[in-house]
Amino acid sequence: MSRAFAGAWGRRPRSGRGVWAVDVANPVPRSLPETGLGRGWEPAMIVAITVALLLFGLLTLHSASSVMAERGDLPHYHYVVRQTAGVLLGLVVMVVCARIPTEWLRRLAPHMMIGSVLLLVVVVLPFTESIAPEVNGARRWIRVPGITVQPSDLAKIAVLAWTAALAVRKQQVIHRMGRGLMPFLVGWAVLVALIMLEPDTSTACLIAALGVVIVFAAGARIGHFILLGILALPVLAPMLMAGYRAARWESLFLDPGAVAAGSSFQSYQSLVAIGSGGLTGVGFGAGRQKFGFLPEAHNDFIFAMIGEEWGFVGALVLIVCYLALIAIAFRVARRARDLFGELLAVGVASLIGLQAFLHIGVGLGVFPATGLSLPFVSFGRTNLIAMLAAVGILLAVAREAPEGRSERTAAEGR
Repeated sequence: MSRAFAGAWGRRPRSGRGVWAVDVANPVPRSLPETGLGRGWEPAMIVAITVALLLFGLLTLHSASSVMAERGDLPHYHYVVRQTAGVLLGLVVMVVCARIPTEWLRRLAPHMMIGSVLLLVVVVLPFTESIAPEVNGARRWIRVPGITVQPSDLAKIAVLAWTAALAVRKQQVIHRMGRGLMPFLVGWAVLVALIMLEPDTSTACLIAALGVVIVFAAGARIGHFILLGILALPVLAPMLMAGYRAARWESLFLDPGAVAAGSSFQSYQSLVAIGSGGLTGVGFGAGRQKFGFLPEAHNDFIFAMIGEEWGFVGALVLIVCYLALIAIAFRVARRARDLFGELLAVGVASLIGLQAFLHIGVGLGVFPATGLSLPFVSFGRTNLIAMLAAVGILLAVAREAPEGRSERTAAEGR
């Protein structure tokens, strides 16, 4: 158990050997139920919540994208069919990741990181525009016949695995700045710099935050991150406030009603959609913002469509689903076989939570438009597959989890 989270999670002492655990209230050894997904109820709940979010996403996507599809002379179900293909492929990836031993993932982590860097280099090279074209002012996709991939989404999984694996190796010195923290900063900086060149500031910030959370959970000092943040502020502030980013921040905090300027148009229309939904929504399929008022209603602003058609109640249920999934992921981390599994589970919880609530914050006007998808719900097959791969990794950690503290101690000793 990492020092950083030990007090917060309050791991209670358990005794016994093998699959036996002792109930504090009733000190009689009992065996946790075991299913094909692993011991305990957590894996089954993870799968149930994930499937529920996927089905709700397909339902909402049809309502949000049908008008846009028909305006493009496409069948009203065009985007739903494409997303369904991503769901099926993603579920296969999830099952495969759930069956892969976490030790394999630990060994593959450096190769995953190198592969992500190479894909991101291909995206930003000036002579690769034939396969990495500019779309809406950014180059974020690699397109070859029949396949479209967004490397920055795959990089999230690479960072998760690589950071957790390196944190285990650096466990004895992770509280130090030079030998402990610096190797992480170098690895993150390479990915973040390449993603910023696309440009995709929101994903770059998400990846950096994900790495920080995992290293902090492994025992790094919070003071080091505060110091680094202060030192980096003079460099990062001009980058984050330059060009279109400055206009978005200004429109968000200084003049949120200036819809004519364009920079706040999306956020304004998002608030209109959510506000018109009221308590229970205008009804499924009855939303009006999808008729050209709210750009990217099927992707970047799908939470606004949920708020309009399902109302406060529907949005609240969705948020509770994410919170439940995150809480269960932390329970899996608490029961993980070793430190690497624990950090993987913490990383998955952080990835899903950060991306979900950044997207929701954009819809509510708390953050400027970022372009981050809502996990399992927004249109986007690469992000969907990456998120389902993360769920598969979480299931792998749960499948390997022991029931007794002695088993974990023995595993860490090896």
